[in-house]
Amino acid sequence: MRPETIVINTEPRYLPEQSKPDQNRFVFAYTITIENTSTTRCQLLSRHWVIQDANHKVEEVTGDGVIGEQPVLEPGESYTYSSGAIIETEIGTMEGRYFMVWQPDQTKDPIEFEALIPRFTLSIPRTVH
Repeated sequence: MRPETIVINTEPRYLPEQSKPDQNRFVFAYTITIENTSTTRCQLLSRHWVIQDANHKVEEVTGDGVIGEQPVLEPGESYTYSSGAIIETEIGTMEGRYFMVWQPDQTKDPIEFEALIPRFTLSIPRTVH
């Protein structure tokens, strides 16, 4: 399986009701959709996120699965989940990778691979006059 057989889409949004700009607390939610476009079942085992604010403060987050799950995606299936991030500036970025496995057939050991999560921007909405 090649990494490009996993398609990852991101949808970030600002949460003003949980943010406190006067205290440099900007809260964002994001929804991720992971699509398996291959012909083989795969499973997401763990993640590694790199979150950076406009002051170049970097936070790295690693852990098993996503939101407490290690989803299995059959060929053509997708998995969607939502989570959040808090940064100290009005704008920042997130990017990372999922560590996954696929098993071409039951007679062989699973093969590990990484699916890159493309960088996306966390930003409060701007008003245009």
